[in-house]
Amino acid sequence: MVEHTADASTAEPQPAAREVPSEEVRSALHADAIEVGYPTTDEPVVDVGRVDLPEGEITALVGPNGSGKSTLLRTLSGQLAPDSGAVVLDGSDVQSYGSKELARKLGLLSQENESPGSITVEELIYHGRYPHRGVFEGRTEADHAAVDRAIGLAGIDHLRETAVGNLSGGQKQLVWIAMVLAQDTDVLLLDEPTTFLDLRHQLRVMDVIQTLNEQRDVTVGVVLHDISQAARFADYVIALKDGDVYDWGPPTDVLTERLLADVFSVEAAVSYDPEIRITPKRALD
Repeated sequence: MVEHTADASTAEPQPAAREVPSEEVRSALHADAIEVGYPTTDEPVVDVGRVDLPEGEITALVGPNGSGKSTLLRTLSGQLAPDSGAVVLDGSDVQSYGSKELARKLGLLSQENESPGSITVEELIYHGRYPHRGVFEGRTEADHAAVDRAIGLAGIDHLRETAVGNLSGGQKQLVWIAMVLAQDTDVLLLDEPTTFLDLRHQLRVMDVIQTLNEQRDVTVGVVLHDISQAARFADYVIALKDGDVYDWGPPTDVLTERLLADVFSVEAAVSYDPEIRITPKRALD
């Protein structure tokens, strides 16, 4: 990993050298030379050479607003087709999978989720089992076990019979996460799962993600606004700037004072005691 100069106040920030994982890191999902744009944009919103989600690890995607985090995640999930390049899951382009086949391999929690307010928590979570059932098939023992496991991981057993419309924002987010967990996939992608939640529910959500990763070896890719959460919970960090990868690697290598200045325009102190600690000081420019 590249070395970074610690004092952002005394030197003009320069882009860090971009890297891809070493051969020792096995990727569960990767994007190769992708460009992604929208009909309303003249230039690509995302233009990256290589992005990897290491198998069995938590990877956080960080960057300022407009850096392409959510667009990249949606492309990795197969929701968006890149204008060029490919996203590869289990050796095949994600765009080649049928919707149910892909949903058996990869779960996605987007920013916007809607459901009838009258549906119970348990019924909503059972919707996560749809990739595993035929049109006329009833619920199986595997379905029951997966839903019970997801509810247990999310810590929401006491909410089973509660109408979703009666839940707080934090409770709803845990229920949506449980629904995605019920898909029982090897790869899980989450787009800003802690946004708009109070601190208690933010930590609860991140604890659930970490427990899932540790207990079931699920590969996680998560978009986070909170750099401190990325430093604490992620095994790897992908830092994006202007739709491209600025740096990639373990949080202690990537989340430096230089990066915070160059990518986020923030002067901050970064210390290790032994965990990484980020203390913002002031906004730059």
